[in-house]
Amino acid sequence: MSLAVAIQMDPIEPIDIDADSSFVLALEAQRRGHGLYHYLPKNLFMKNGRIYAKARPLKVRREKGNHFTLGSPETLDLATMDVVLLRQDPPFDMAYITTTHLLEHVHPKTLVVNDPVHVRNAPEKLFITHFEGVLPPTLITSDKGEIEAFRAEHKNIILKPLFGNGGAGVFRITPDDENLSSLLEMFTLMYREPIIVQRYLPEVRKGDKRIILVDGEAKGAVLRVPQKGEARANLHAGAQAVKTTLTRRERELCEKIGPALKSRGLIFVGIDVIGDYLTEINVTSPTGLQQIDRFDGVSLEADIWSAIEAKRSASGASRPT
Repeated sequence: MSLAVAIQMDPIEPIDIDADSSFVLALEAQRRGHGLYHYLPKNLFMKNGRIYAKARPLKVRREKGNHFTLGSPETLDLATMDVVLLRQDPPFDMAYITTTHLLEHVHPKTLVVNDPVHVRNAPEKLFITHFEGVLPPTLITSDKGEIEAFRAEHKNIILKPLFGNGGAGVFRITPDDENLSSLLEMFTLMYREPIIVQRYLPEVRKGDKRIILVDGEAKGAVLRVPQKGEARANLHAGAQAVKTTLTRRERELCEKIGPALKSRGLIFVGIDVIGDYLTEINVTSPTGLQQIDRFDGVSLEADIWSAIEAKRSASGASRPT
């Protein structure tokens, strides 16, 4: 099966080919004989009811400093593509949401991964609230009094923006921390949305586990251990990736959410677990494939492409000529 694949992502020039998940997805697609195109989110547009992208043919290779070749720009009618990979990084803002509205016009005849409707409806810190018994004590509010009462109850808390990513804007507040009011003022100036507040989980010192699910099934995990003096376990914040396995509790969490992911067309998902709690469900542009591949001797990108090909084949859709 040879597919025409358009990848909607950020610029390919600066990516780290030893860590980037979109890169290995492109490598695996190319290995399977699929034709690749690359375009930036800003190059997606609608004209007369049809969805287009100003894209360039793409070739990739695992050579540092020479990891890609882009051909001449051309205007693609995305209805003529077999697959669109929705892979630009957050923030999950109105620009991101707009791309999901546009891509909804071609999906599912052109298979968009992940399903743009359910990407739009599953922001990572809100989608998780629909699953009972998976979250640590959590408050979502703009009310200062509620946040102060939450700290009084739970002592150590975490503040973070509702639509943030990569550990940016995440703060640990202790019972005697005098910065809470100032932080709330800053959040109010920077964001119009409520703040998410959670009980601090000391287990984060042992690591935040990223688990990859493919079509609702857990396929592998990597433990991200924060630096000394850091409350954030994001690799972007300097955390160390460590080999790991899944606990019984983590498998229970995956089994609890897996059917909902599969039914929504969320083929490639990364969840974050600290201790016994699920803290995020990442459906926009999950990462972690290469770290798990190296630790476990697997190819999660191959699992993802097998799921994509199976779904594409089952749809019976044929590419317009």
